[in-house]
Amino acid sequence: MIPRNYLEKVYAGFLGMNVGIRLGAPVEPTEWTPERIQQFYGEVTGYVKDYKTFAADDDANGPIYFIRALYDDAIDRELTAEDVGKAWLNYSRNGIGMFWWGGEGISTEHTAYNNLKKGIPAPLSGAAETNGIVMAEQIGGQIFIDTWGLLFPNQIEKAAHYAEVAASVSHDGNGLYGARFIAACISKAFSAASIEEVIEAGLSTIPEDSLYTKVVKAVIDFYEKNPNDFRLCRQYLEDEWGYDKYPGICHIIPNAGVCILSLLYGKGSFAKTIEIATMCGWDTDCNAGNVGTIVGVLHGIEAIPAHYRKPINDAIVTSSVSGYLNVFDIPTFTKELTLLGYKVNGVTAPEWLADSVKNGEVYFDFTLPGSTHGFKTDNSFKTMLRHSDEQGFERQGSLEVIIDRMYEGDQSKIFYKPFYRREEFNDEKYKPTFAPTAYSGQSVAVKIFLDQFQGSDIIITPYIRKTFSKESVYLQPVTLENQSWNDIVFTIPETNGDLIDEVGYLVESPSSLTNRAFGRFFIDQFHIFGNADYSIDFSKQSVEFKCITPFAHHNGEWTLDNDLMNYVTEEDCSSYSGNYYAKDYVVEAEITPMFGNSHHLIFRALGTERYYSAGFDGDGQVSLVQNDFGIKVLKTAAFDWEHGKTYTFKLECKGACLTFSINDSVVVQANDTRYSHGMYGFGCHEKGEGKVHSVKIREIN
Repeated sequence: MIPRNYLEKVYAGFLGMNVGIRLGAPVEPTEWTPERIQQFYGEVTGYVKDYKTFAADDDANGPIYFIRALYDDAIDRELTAEDVGKAWLNYSRNGIGMFWWGGEGISTEHTAYNNLKKGIPAPLSGAAETNGIVMAEQIGGQIFIDTWGLLFPNQIEKAAHYAEVAASVSHDGNGLYGARFIAACISKAFSAASIEEVIEAGLSTIPEDSLYTKVVKAVIDFYEKNPNDFRLCRQYLEDEWGYDKYPGICHIIPNAGVCILSLLYGKGSFAKTIEIATMCGWDTDCNAGNVGTIVGVLHGIEAIPAHYRKPINDAIVTSSVSGYLNVFDIPTFTKELTLLGYKVNGVTAPEWLADSVKNGEVYFDFTLPGSTHGFKTDNSFKTMLRHSDEQGFERQGSLEVIIDRMYEGDQSKIFYKPFYRREEFNDEKYKPTFAPTAYSGQSVAVKIFLDQFQGSDIIITPYIRKTFSKESVYLQPVTLENQSWNDIVFTIPETNGDLIDEVGYLVESPSSLTNRAFGRFFIDQFHIFGNADYSIDFSKQSVEFKCITPFAHHNGEWTLDNDLMNYVTEEDCSSYSGNYYAKDYVVEAEITPMFGNSHHLIFRALGTERYYSAGFDGDGQVSLVQNDFGIKVLKTAAFDWEHGKTYTFKLECKGACLTFSINDSVVVQANDTRYSHGMYGFGCHEKGEGKVHSVKIREIN
């Protein structure tokens, strides 16, 4: 059931999906016809645009976040559409990020989300009887489901079923058949010997008389008669199955034809398959992403060319309500997804794999072939980075840093990015938002093996960079011992309300010009862990991606006024930051209620619909509440509060004990075990206006 190389196949599939998305994204708009793509880019053989940092769109957001229904609800039972609908609501911010908010009745996903918010449950939220058949059969039915296929290797019916259940939140009819087909193809790719076998498996899971089956078979028939020119087949699709025949913004049927076309004419080549999908136009990122997953799984990681893989560098960013989860590392997610695959298939995962996933911590072991975990250098002339199978502390694999003839005065930084800024992106189409994955008070550990050929000492100085001031803070330098594993551990220093956007090591050598330092070192088991203890100074924050760093906002208008974060809302609103997996902590903030009777500090938040909060809750009272797709008051106490007056809110959550204080006096306390971890934030349960002044967070054991 679970193949021997399951982890590597999942890695290849998920990486292949992201390569395809990145390749196709620049020519997705309908202005980019196949003729214009050929006119301006010729034969596509590589990325047509360079991104400073690639921000994932809906094609990646959906597969990453909708499967969280298996963590949150369908934990020890079969998945339901309602479970996935809850994931839609809980991880999306209303009107921003996650998927295309093109308007109700225009965007299928926006329409389905609004239905869910209105109380129309899944699958009615996506049913044709609710939204009409045109809306139900747009392409989203098959673009969010890659991870369902990855979870069920060689179980095509199971993969197809789960994909259909998930897709039914927003789609119906051929939209569901597309979900079933693509998921089944991915599932079969784990063991298939050919693309034809993969396609046959997909067809076996959908009705023979469906329009989806008909377009698949039509493309197969055309290919068998004309196997050498994909453009002839693309013209055939335009003539017989084109957009002019299927209403809506982006119908699934023409794009299904492109997926089959590219799989067949790609003739087994990963690169050629995604390139053809891109050159065909229509929904290029969706189509190239889907076939990238299929061919990635089928042929493995070694089939993905370096010129497609290297720019991704194992890292993307996503657009959920959790800025912490949005700082996304592909190898780590691959391991998490693989562990989930073992779990849902009732198979015990390898112990080393389970131990290598540390939720709430950053841990990189470089065991996956070619993995880099997003590490970068600021001086590739003197230090070159690549994956190595030559060294590894406990298991094979490490990050190799080649030192090319450094001498006194040369410097190079090797670093991981725990936080991103707007300036690092070319576009903000899906409005990613971030909360750092590294904070003051935490420890950073790494193992480094030095293999030096010549020159004087290699000196490594740990450092962090503060993102507002751009100041690098250097710690105690370490002289590496040659031909040995060196343990380097440091504590992240106080940043005084600033955030951290680099954690890494400055590389130097006092070598002379006549005996320059030449060699390499290997990085393994890079680890950020321990209790965070930090503050947020709003005078050092910015408005980016329509959010105030480092928060993600849901509803309301949030603005920055020097050292204040202001909120104004006509309905409920909320804002989130911090480590998604933080358990016990103290969060303290100064709050000024300006208007309205609801002003809360949020804690242990798992999303917009699952959290605790405590604060002003009506005239003359304070409440501690639990939100689980509906507010439940846990405890209420009298407290005479006033608009325009500033109060210090302090919340301590330790185990089941939840204690809320105002101005250092305990006001309300309760015991509850519903949520054991989560983000912190602020918000209102109704119309209101207020100000947040300063924020302090301290994690406790």
